[in-house]
Amino acid sequence: MEIGNLHIDIEKVSHKTMADEVETKLLEYLKRKSFKPGDALPKEMELTAALGVSRNVLREALSRLRMLGLIETKKRRGMVLSSPDILGSMERVMDPLIIDDTTLQDIFELRLTLEMGLADILFLRKTKKDIEELEKIALQEKATRTKQNFRIKHEVDFHGKIYQMTGNRTLQRFQNMLLPIFGHLVNEEKVPIGGKVSHLDLVNLLKTGTREQFRQGMREHLEHHFQKLKK
Repeated sequence: MEIGNLHIDIEKVSHKTMADEVETKLLEYLKRKSFKPGDALPKEMELTAALGVSRNVLREALSRLRMLGLIETKKRRGMVLSSPDILGSMERVMDPLIIDDTTLQDIFELRLTLEMGLADILFLRKTKKDIEELEKIALQEKATRTKQNFRIKHEVDFHGKIYQMTGNRTLQRFQNMLLPIFGHLVNEEKVPIGGKVSHLDLVNLLKTGTREQFRQGMREHLEHHFQKLKK
């Protein structure tokens, strides 16, 4: 490499470090050997010998896998494969203040897509008690429809209850993660709340309608958001 008249005889740094390669090889090994949560991993000395790397490099790679929740250390057993918390890392960074606008928009569109697909599981698991609670939220919203802050709260409560009704814990956690994003976009873009189909209309569709009618109702309820999507 030439800088002015100075020649520096040095190789360019690889974008992939040894720890990156070790991490990749460990993941490949775990998949190839069909490891399951609870299975014990080889000891560090065995892994360093097999990989041909130093213990420091191996430990850096293992530390990354721990951060992902893929491995943990058990007393008397050493390292074992664990069932990762797939949303844990996202929960720590899902803050509209540190996410760029494009990503915020992408996440909001993901929320719209999810809610369009809830009809089937809702109709499988809805209960009379759930519908009564959902209706109560919708009626409270109707009484305070002129107050924007309360309207946002009721919007969050209503859709949060719908996610809860699915009985799917991952969906519920994901919805909770999206709440700051939703509130931020509503406040920043002044998006009006409520489309042609109201929350009370959605409740009635859950009571007496079909899955397809509810799905269409949800689409019309979210229409004002879809109109604002970037083309």
